[in-house]
Amino acid sequence: MKYHVIVIGAGHAGCEAALAAGRKGLSTLLVTLHPDSIAQMSCNPAIGGTAKGQIVREIDALGGEMAKVTDCAGLQFRMLNLSRGPAVWSPRAQCDKRLYHGAMKSALESQENLDVLQAEAAKILVKNNRAAGIETRTGLVIEAGAVIVTTGTFMRGLIHVGMSHFPGGRFNEPSAESLSASLERECGLEIKRLKTGTPPRINGRSIDFAAMERQPGDEPPAPFSHFTDAAAWQKTKRQLPCWLTYTNTETHRIIRDNLDRSPLYCGIIKSAGPRYCPSIEDKVVRFSHRDRHQVFLEPEGYDTQEFYANGISTSLPQDVQQGIVHSIKGLENAKIMRYGYAIEYDYCPPTQLYPTLETKTVENLFLAGQVNGTTGYEEAAGLGLIAGINAANKLQNSPPFVLRRDEAYLGVLVDDLVTKGVDEPYRMFTARAEYRLMLRSDNADLRLMEHGRRLGLICEEFYRRFEAYRAALAEYGANKSISVSDDELLPWTLAHVRRQAELERKYSGYIARQVKQAGNLRKMENKTIPASIDYGGIPGLLTETREKFQKVRPMTLGQAARIPGVTPADVALLSIHLKALKKH
Repeated sequence: MKYHVIVIGAGHAGCEAALAAGRKGLSTLLVTLHPDSIAQMSCNPAIGGTAKGQIVREIDALGGEMAKVTDCAGLQFRMLNLSRGPAVWSPRAQCDKRLYHGAMKSALESQENLDVLQAEAAKILVKNNRAAGIETRTGLVIEAGAVIVTTGTFMRGLIHVGMSHFPGGRFNEPSAESLSASLERECGLEIKRLKTGTPPRINGRSIDFAAMERQPGDEPPAPFSHFTDAAAWQKTKRQLPCWLTYTNTETHRIIRDNLDRSPLYCGIIKSAGPRYCPSIEDKVVRFSHRDRHQVFLEPEGYDTQEFYANGISTSLPQDVQQGIVHSIKGLENAKIMRYGYAIEYDYCPPTQLYPTLETKTVENLFLAGQVNGTTGYEEAAGLGLIAGINAANKLQNSPPFVLRRDEAYLGVLVDDLVTKGVDEPYRMFTARAEYRLMLRSDNADLRLMEHGRRLGLICEEFYRRFEAYRAALAEYGANKSISVSDDELLPWTLAHVRRQAELERKYSGYIARQVKQAGNLRKMENKTIPASIDYGGIPGLLTETREKFQKVRPMTLGQAARIPGVTPADVALLSIHLKALKKH
């Protein structure tokens, strides 16, 4: 067996990576432990949220699949932060997790050039320092020109429930025990550990919703994808409410009384977890002055009574979880269908990657998703798309695809990872983007769809309609008139043109200031650093700075300036050295 590209893992990163490579015309194999778990929503069945919604819109504008599948599977749609400025408006959708899995699986199975195989990748094959394929646990050798690793939490995954712990990539699913050793041995990559967790799921028949606050979706709902005809879609979309309740002092007492049974506080779990999505025991300890925390009860599907208890992620023993749940208003008689747990897993520190997500140690080997140290479906999907594009571009001798920080949240995401690294799971926020007024959810198409077309991921017919929309926007901005009809613009509309033009007019002064700042950044980004540079030969650099440069091996002067601990004086010395090299 031989393919151009092999993708290991069929989570949100793997699906986007495989689809991108297949759509770019390369024979692609997606290897998964279980085809029935493709695009599994292991934690909250929701897509989007603050900054994450912007990422999903960017994935869509580049030709990815996540937004389309969300529009198919979504059961509640909301635009967050509408009381604030448009820079932080963020779409979010609660999804039917079965529909989401089914829609993504269907997209993969119907994609030309793409095959799906149930197997465990146990070894990366490397020849002449290039990825050359994989070997499965059963000994099957599959050759490839490039390999993309998107293993999520499965590499040496270890599940914790109270004092019990056992191997697993998800509850009742096996972990991948061999691949980490291959990445270390054959590929020379450093491996570290991170941790995440999930809350209990509750049977909706046992929930007293009358004691909770109803959280409805927006009416009318707005679709995620640029490709969705909003008017037709809204006629068929049925929304379900979410519900809000709170923990209380009794909940916190139960948790504090049982910290000696918490693997997190007994030292059994040694890995860092996500700072911005902590367990309920972590919240109670770290924020001891607070007497309550929010708990959102969110439906997991149209045809199930299962509710996700967002806000009480925990690895405490199951009897303690029962006490926690029953102490919460509206959950006094709740029946737990699935208990919460924590999971530790292997990841590769992302400073070992180029901005293309190719490893620095082995050519044509790419990493994407949680294996890069991120958390969240959206971050994973975005990284998968970037890795899939760049793996295909490398094999097709096309230029690498690297987005700038002023161009997309995806550019911020990749740059933060490969330049700064992580010591805890990385989650995107609007505050991480210095040009966030330029990177709004409403203008992802204007920023990125041209890239998607050039990459071969946006079809010609749809791109023609986008060009008509862009021309109408320019026309309306110039003389307040539009010479095309809704039918010629679909799925865009005349109302969309007017709304977009008004946003750009209202914030034009602020946007112009950010454009000017971004132009100054681009000057630094245009100053490339030769891959062969010897940092030991730069006079005046501290040993510590040399080591940082050597570890990250920045590709531009701008990236060098963003390495933590690097000073403007260090960058000046590097700049002088680059000028001297250019003269010679």
